[in-house]
Amino acid sequence: MTLSTPLKIAPATLAKLAKIGIHHRADLLLHLPLRYEDETHLTPIGQALPGETVQVQGEVTHCEVMFRPRRTLVCRIRQGDDELTLRFLNFYPSQQKQLAVGKTIRAIGEVRGGFFGLEMVHPKCKSVDDDTPLPQSLSPVYPTTAGLSQTVLRKLISNALESIPLTDTLPAPVLERLELADFGDSLRLLHNPTPDISARTLEARSHSAWRRIKFDELLAQQLSMRVHHRERSKRIAPALPAHNKLTQALLDKLPFQLTSAQQKVWREIAHDLTQSHPMQRLLLGDVGSGKTIVAALAALQAIENGYQVAFMAPTEILAEQHYLKLHEWLTPLGIEPVWLSGSLKKKAKTEAAARIASGDTLLAIGTHALFQKDVEFNNLGLAIIDEQHKFGVQQRLALRNKGTEPHQLMMSATPIPRTLAMSYYADLDVSVIDELPPGRTPIVTKLVSDARREEVFERVRQACLAGRQAYWVCPLIDESEALQLQTALETHATLTEIFPELRIGLAHGKLSSDEKAATMAAFKTGELQLLVATTVIEVGVDVPNASLMVIDHAERMGLAQLHQLRGRVGRGAAESMCVLLFQQPLSELARERLRVIYENTDGFVIAQQDLQLRGPGELLGARQSGVAMLRFADISEDEELLETSRAIADELLRDHPEAARAHLKRWMANKHDFLQV
Repeated sequence: MTLSTPLKIAPATLAKLAKIGIHHRADLLLHLPLRYEDETHLTPIGQALPGETVQVQGEVTHCEVMFRPRRTLVCRIRQGDDELTLRFLNFYPSQQKQLAVGKTIRAIGEVRGGFFGLEMVHPKCKSVDDDTPLPQSLSPVYPTTAGLSQTVLRKLISNALESIPLTDTLPAPVLERLELADFGDSLRLLHNPTPDISARTLEARSHSAWRRIKFDELLAQQLSMRVHHRERSKRIAPALPAHNKLTQALLDKLPFQLTSAQQKVWREIAHDLTQSHPMQRLLLGDVGSGKTIVAALAALQAIENGYQVAFMAPTEILAEQHYLKLHEWLTPLGIEPVWLSGSLKKKAKTEAAARIASGDTLLAIGTHALFQKDVEFNNLGLAIIDEQHKFGVQQRLALRNKGTEPHQLMMSATPIPRTLAMSYYADLDVSVIDELPPGRTPIVTKLVSDARREEVFERVRQACLAGRQAYWVCPLIDESEALQLQTALETHATLTEIFPELRIGLAHGKLSSDEKAATMAAFKTGELQLLVATTVIEVGVDVPNASLMVIDHAERMGLAQLHQLRGRVGRGAAESMCVLLFQQPLSELARERLRVIYENTDGFVIAQQDLQLRGPGELLGARQSGVAMLRFADISEDEELLETSRAIADELLRDHPEAARAHLKRWMANKHDFLQV
């Protein structure tokens, strides 16, 4: 029987199993318990204490349905002179039959004080005989879905454990060196642990059996990433040698010099572009570190080889910022970029698409409109994707398919913690701009309760009347664009009333492209003193004279978003401040988030804290749709195992390719991923 042998059971059960990720018999082996119940011994009813979860046995002496205060099934079981009440708020007729007077029942649940003495609410019950033996191992409780009972799952998993060979995929020398438990023994123990093993170590996943499973999962992830990295190196992309004419011309015209960090990452990217296999490099840089100029240099290296470049950003306001910046830098060099977004009128969109298709333009900048079906590139050599984590895998794949095999440069201002980069981004080459340009002033962060809102109004007034500019960012409301727009409009009306002496603008996602551009241009030139905005200004907005940022209802926002928004100020020489206006009471998570953002300005430190608070999901963004998420290992807690798995992955691929294949087949056989994009 092979790992991919399909399950031969009723279609209805198959559908339920599929909901929890079980498609083949082998999936049952790795469907591990969430927790365990100890049914290996009985506690006498007389010794059961409130607050304890215990298993008791007794004869049913009374069972009736009561209708006040609500419909409830109430039973009493007796053991000698001691009695215990069992109470069920939701029950089926079959439960009444199971709990008929005179039957012997085993019940497991938490004991608590009740009106009639000690009771259990919704205990797990079963009918037994006086001589029914007790289980010899802890009873696993598996993740499940509606209509799929623990009994059915336990039976299926037990059959799989007996019928599928649990051979070890790791070579013996590796096992010995790492002092890892045997794979088969570890699985059997986790599914059927003996009572002498602490349920706490099992549920905390600190037992040596869990260590083995977590290591194997991390190793499979690393192997998968390495294989995709190797496969990419076999694909053919246009080699784009550095002619250094256009790139040097741009560098000569810039009013600033590249930092040493920018120069280092530019050298890495320039070298990648000269290769005949596709670059897939992730450029990380904190807010304001200067990623756009590096992207512009990469675009020029492709352009001076006669290839087209697509520069894509997730929001229109960010894409437009890139367009304006690149238009300013590149037009003097004879390169006229084309702008393409979903909000363009049909005629303008058709004209832009025609220029891209004919090759009349070598640089197209825009939103996701760039990878629509009706947009064809004449000779795409490089795709630059900003805020890459906000694009789905399928979207990036669609853009890649616009060219024979273009190079890809992905950028993110959301720093990725080291452990996240080692695991979920191990298939990419990563460059980091780890210093800010000179002249950037530190940003002072203030936490202010909503009760002191009047003081914040006064600070905004003083900053604007002193010749500075300010942002007032409206909160996220349940991810609802309509409500967010309403809040922005109301806030704008309120602030206009409070500050009749100030020129106040409004920016939100529902404005047309022209309206947004006009508002941002007016703010940038100083025509507007205060900009009320939704989180559309999160990235890409660069106004050096803006020195004050107020984030309303900051407790509703994530760490990465707060850090991005704060980075909109502090871009000039003036001292800058970010006021985080919050409402009480704060949840524990919101309190911790505000503490982290208040105490730290380093994006990488903030991202690491974010990872610990929320796990990898949101930091990965859309990428998680293309990467198998870890089920058992935790990259924050299991960093040592992650490091080891990286080294062993290289060793297996080099010295034990058969073992590597077997390991991937066990862990990744049924995973559909798009790591190559």
